[in-house]
Amino acid sequence: MKLIILITSNIESGLEVANRWQEAGAPGITIIKSVGLYSLQQKINRGSIEVPLHIASSMTSMMAYMLGEMEHTNHVLLSVVPKELIPKLMDEAKNVMGDLLEPNNGVAFVVPLDEAIGVRSHQNDNESEQ
Repeated sequence: MKLIILITSNIESGLEVANRWQEAGAPGITIIKSVGLYSLQQKINRGSIEVPLHIASSMTSMMAYMLGEMEHTNHVLLSVVPKELIPKLMDEAKNVMGDLLEPNNGVAFVVPLDEAIGVRSHQNDNESEQ
């Protein structure tokens, strides 16, 4: 089993990749909204979010406050899949996102898993409902 991860700031494309991964046979996809540290630092440097004076005493306090105030600008897609499925899922990500080596298109990577418990296909759920 492998864990495939895609991080993108293009939310619509990220959701398209998630749908394509599901159609390609990924047993489940988890989508997490996130904020990149660089984006957070840029907003602090530009002063685009007003921080109360009592919180502005340290960079860490300001960042923690801003995380609660900011719109989540990224999606992280996670899926635990059989290793044989990885090339197809990576192809689907590239087809939607474009060349992932280009700036701002996203980052995809695969992590080997020693063990995974509770991973099952939801396709069987749909078949039993029919």
